[in-house]
Amino acid sequence: MSLFEHKEFDNHEEVVFCHDQASGLKAIIAVHDTTMGPSLGGTRMWNYASSSEALTDVLRLSRGMTYKSALAGLPLGGGKAVIIGDAKTQKSDALFKAYGRFVDSLGGKYITAEDVNIRTSDIEIVASQTRFVAGTEGKAGDPSPHTALGTYLGVKAAAKHAFGSEELKGLKVAVQGLGAVGYDFAEYLAKDGAELFVCDVNQDSVDRAVSKLGATAVSIDEICDVDCDIYAPCALGATVNDDTLKRIKAKVIAGSANNQLATPQHDRILKDMGILYAPDYVINAGGVIHVCSEAASFSREETAARVRGIYNTLDRIFSRATAEDRPTGEIADEMAREILAAKAAEKRV
Repeated sequence: MSLFEHKEFDNHEEVVFCHDQASGLKAIIAVHDTTMGPSLGGTRMWNYASSSEALTDVLRLSRGMTYKSALAGLPLGGGKAVIIGDAKTQKSDALFKAYGRFVDSLGGKYITAEDVNIRTSDIEIVASQTRFVAGTEGKAGDPSPHTALGTYLGVKAAAKHAFGSEELKGLKVAVQGLGAVGYDFAEYLAKDGAELFVCDVNQDSVDRAVSKLGATAVSIDEICDVDCDIYAPCALGATVNDDTLKRIKAKVIAGSANNQLATPQHDRILKDMGILYAPDYVINAGGVIHVCSEAASFSREETAARVRGIYNTLDRIFSRATAEDRPTGEIADEMAREILAAKAAEKRV
């Protein structure tokens, strides 16, 4: 099967396969769309089972970045990159320098930043080889706090539509993943009086949430079985799938993870089940807004206002989905495409 026939290929402008034998680098950079501006999206490092799995992930993620930036009103297109490898054992200066040279070869069409298993210190090494990076120390820095804040605000918008009030006090929330974003997000929920059920691969993070936030610890395998109001995926994607939907009892799915749905068809399935889904690339847009503040020279006040705008964007999506009796993900995609089409028409004039 060629790239053009791949099920996740969506008229991507450019897909670059990067290999550097000396450092062991194997990476894929996907530029989905640059209608709104240069593509921006983080780089993640993951020990994919196959290059095919990595390609599927980067194609989906890059499309999501296009829609994310469009709905957030950013002057950016969508791109993403994945480095294939074990982040615990295969990171090296040589690897990140080689990757930086590949990013630089695109001449600014793709701007990278941190993502899963990539830290600002790694991006600093990439930045030694290219200026097309964002989220570096001393500038925008770590985007996690704004991702967490935007996700929290998105949960409030979802609660308003699902339960009649944005108040979270007394609601039971199952938080799957307590990384940099997940823990900060859980803190917001705890301050609002939500009852937390948490899991993570890192036991220290779980223990911290139990001690500091009064959360109840559950195993990774049991998080989908919690009798809760809101299920919040905050780790890797595809946790909403045929198996978990038989077990999830929540009326709302709203979290910070990318690609939460195993397939696009699960958007319709959730609607038919009466579960309100906050489209992932909308609710977790705080990170890209934060990073864009460096790339587009936003003021601190403008950045904060755009993050707060996530609430209003989701409010519109939920209202339109209800009025048209359609899935929320379908509505979000359509709204993003409307923005892109309007921009493309403007460029043609």
